[in-house]
Amino acid sequence: MTRGAHRRELSIAGLGSVLLAVAMIWLIPPYAVRVVTAGAKTVPIADPAHTIVGDVGDPTAQAWLVGWGGHALTHGLRGLWDTNAFYPDKYGLALNDSLLGYAPAGLIGNGVVGAVLRYNILFVLAFALAFLGGYALLRQLGANKVAAAVAGAALAYAPWRYGHDGHLNILSTGGITLALAMLARGHGLSFTRGYLAERVRPGWAFAGWLVAAWQVSLGFGVGLGFVYVLAALCLITLIAWLIHRPRLGLRLIVGDLIGGLVFTAVTGYFAYAYQHVRELNPHVTRDWDYVAYFSPTLRGLLVAPQSSLPWGTLHNDARTALGGVPTEKVLLCGYALYLLAFAGLFLSRWSPVQRLLLLFGAVVGVLFALGTNGPIYRLLYLYVPGFDGSRTPGRLILWPTLCLAILAAGLVTHLAEVARRSAKPKWSVGAARLLTVPLLVLVLAEGLPDLDHPQTPAKPAAMALASAHAPIMVLPSDDGIDLNVLLWSTDGFPAMVNGAASYTTPNRQAIRDVMATFPSEPALDRLHQLGIRSVVLLRNRVQGTPYEPLLNIPDVPGITRHDVGADVVYTIDTNTK
Repeated sequence: MTRGAHRRELSIAGLGSVLLAVAMIWLIPPYAVRVVTAGAKTVPIADPAHTIVGDVGDPTAQAWLVGWGGHALTHGLRGLWDTNAFYPDKYGLALNDSLLGYAPAGLIGNGVVGAVLRYNILFVLAFALAFLGGYALLRQLGANKVAAAVAGAALAYAPWRYGHDGHLNILSTGGITLALAMLARGHGLSFTRGYLAERVRPGWAFAGWLVAAWQVSLGFGVGLGFVYVLAALCLITLIAWLIHRPRLGLRLIVGDLIGGLVFTAVTGYFAYAYQHVRELNPHVTRDWDYVAYFSPTLRGLLVAPQSSLPWGTLHNDARTALGGVPTEKVLLCGYALYLLAFAGLFLSRWSPVQRLLLLFGAVVGVLFALGTNGPIYRLLYLYVPGFDGSRTPGRLILWPTLCLAILAAGLVTHLAEVARRSAKPKWSVGAARLLTVPLLVLVLAEGLPDLDHPQTPAKPAAMALASAHAPIMVLPSDDGIDLNVLLWSTDGFPAMVNGAASYTTPNRQAIRDVMATFPSEPALDRLHQLGIRSVVLLRNRVQGTPYEPLLNIPDVPGITRHDVGADVVYTIDTNTK
């Protein structure tokens, strides 16, 4: 294939990936036909500026993360890791996957509406990139176009992914396969041709390292496994080079050295940040029993999340039987993918050795994904840096999915070749498509989502008044409410105590506990110690909480009360103790 034809194919594949993602996430039934009546006007629920994909919990916080990255860029990255939330704690950004690679998107738009619209666009693009990355990788390995599309569909729209519809960091996997595709192309490697020196493209190799570094910058939720897989592939490649000693060009060596150093530097930078926050909070651990609570079983490989259109409702009882946190235990890669991959063990464009290695990779990947319910995850937990900080081993199902997708693509490529050989020359292309395109449709059909698009909670007017006297604290404060508070804070990013993360630090929990007695003397003393100047009370969130009586308490010395709409702002007199 000429360079021009390759660029043209990638351009078409990129555009097709985006259009497919838009259709899958926003335009197809059942949500395209869901409407609400607003007076005499009928409007669709799926409004990307005022609704958010999934739910109004984690996605709202992830929208804040992207917005904070853009805000930090406009201020020269000053205070990047501390953030406006989690005051007065440091390194609040490292309490979650940072999504820092999406920070340039945070420069576009502002406020809550901008944050929501931006998040919804990135959500769609994450699926598009996952498809494109899988397509590019399989084309480089030697699959035909339909087979590469089958792999892309399996990787982007595997049912298990919809269990993470609130986790943009986990859905953002496209950089992994795209980086692998670029690195393979740059080094002239494929399954069908092996290594060909004349196909080496140093620029592609260097770009592959940059994409890999970008993927890591999104966070270690999926990036940690990628780092070790990439390290293992580099080691295997080095051993192969030492055995065969092919001649390498200087440009390729320089590109690998510089690109590898960039990747290592980025990985080290983020590893330091996440390790530092663990050192700041030594009492927060992921012990073995805690990991066990999130660990899947083999049955999870056959169970889909609620957001899977074909299987969600049918698997309700099966999900309940999994116990714990079902969204972390549903591992269905797709029944169609299982069948295609199984057939690909016997009929394939790939060699028998390659098929066996892919099978081995899929089996080992599943055993790791089972966490405490498997025989080997403990090796990662005890001896591989970083995994002792992870609570969700089921997310490693990404790697078995990749192995299965490659096996399936080998089968589809083989079927297309058989169809071409069996048909008359003028019908050969049509015969191949007639046999293989329905397989692509089958994989896509099983990957149809049933995603919710709930209305995002409106920002309380009281926060605007309080933000003028930051630092602030919004009450009630718990992880559920603070997820929304983070989104609201994208309008100006005021310093605030509130924040929600994958774990609650002892310091933040202590503040929440004492504030449950507000406006008691201990609570006011703590506010003075922290320099908090305003407290916002959300009327529609206080029912059944210790804060409900605050709505009717008399004035307290040292506090000025302002009723703002339905909510209340308490301004703290910093000169009174």
